[in-house]
Amino acid sequence: MGLHPSEIISGYSKGINKTIEILDELVEKGSETMDVRNKEQVISRMKAAVASKQFGQEDILSNLIADACIQVCPKNPANFNVDNVRVAKLVGGGLHNCTVVHGMVLKIDTVGTIKRMEKAKVAVFAGGVDTSATETKGTVLIHSAEQLENYAKTEEAKVEELIKAVADSGAKVIVSGAAVGEMALHFCERYKLMVLKISSKFELRRFCRTTGAVALLKLSQPNPDDLGYVDSISVEEIGGVRVTIVKNEEGGNSVCTVVLRGSTDSILEDLERAVDDGVNTYKAMCRDSRIILGAAATEIELARRLKEFSFKETGLDQYAIAKFAESFEMVPKTLAENAGLNAMEIISSLYAEHASGNTKVGVDLEEGVCKDMSTMNIWDLYVTKFFALKYAADAACTVLRVDQIIMAKPAGGPKRDPPAGMDED
Repeated sequence: MGLHPSEIISGYSKGINKTIEILDELVEKGSETMDVRNKEQVISRMKAAVASKQFGQEDILSNLIADACIQVCPKNPANFNVDNVRVAKLVGGGLHNCTVVHGMVLKIDTVGTIKRMEKAKVAVFAGGVDTSATETKGTVLIHSAEQLENYAKTEEAKVEELIKAVADSGAKVIVSGAAVGEMALHFCERYKLMVLKISSKFELRRFCRTTGAVALLKLSQPNPDDLGYVDSISVEEIGGVRVTIVKNEEGGNSVCTVVLRGSTDSILEDLERAVDDGVNTYKAMCRDSRIILGAAATEIELARRLKEFSFKETGLDQYAIAKFAESFEMVPKTLAENAGLNAMEIISSLYAEHASGNTKVGVDLEEGVCKDMSTMNIWDLYVTKFFALKYAADAACTVLRVDQIIMAKPAGGPKRDPPAGMDED
């Protein structure tokens, strides 16, 4: 149309301001207050986000995600941390085998022969369970077999003394962040201590959060305050993979794991992304629980009202605002095309419904018709839509501004001669 970028920017800025105004009016009344521990309310707000990744399986997944999120939700929901909901992907089985574990699921086996402990105290050593090597190298000259025997005995006695000190502190489980020495493992077995090795320092931190333990740097007798507690820690085999399940049912549990089962790795990754979306939606609703209609009902209403607004504007801005309004049609168009429906028919029937005052009408993909979305219980979070629109408009305006600079012509002035080439000397 030959509009200058500055006019387009001006139109888009007016368009986004008007969009946010209209969006506030479309918020469902009474949705400002919600109990983030009420499973039904959580699922109704989460379902649409999960369905965008796993259509048809959103009921099962939303149920699992809501359980996990409510379990780890702190007293002040605004402090909810998405890192506290973990995902363990195990190949084999199907979606109906997925479960939520109140605790951690580690894809590792224990180091020793002890595979199960109930109601045990836990000591965590970040530096490994082994004899500490000296900082400087020393040479020991041994003259006789007796001296060699005594040297080995003193090393054994030292390791035994350290392991016995840990056992005497009341700990039944030792978790190591690095290598576990063979001699140390031998004495752990003798004192009936379960040994677990977690190489990842991030996983070790989460383990400490789950059990309430404090990670100690080197092998020594832990203070009672440094010990953590688990209800049960056991090794189980799920789909041919040995996993260690750490359960901590009592008290406010700080970590929860969603165990996902699927036939291939790509299915599991898709499921993980859906869980990630669900958990982030929960975090958003902890901060702002307002909801608006999903299934393109909100977008068509925004497009309709923005077009009306553009007609009232004078000047070239109105064309930019009209195009801004038109962009909202992409949502129902994409939904209809993905469902194999005629996009133009759907959009025109949506406009007709909204023009006659049925502002809650959206696309029902299963039947391929337009229906009232409030009866079908399809909701989107207001805060998600708000920031998506705000940042999209900001990005478009920024690109237009940058474009002006790129297209700017170089400054005029007399051309300078290129420097003369050097002579051979």
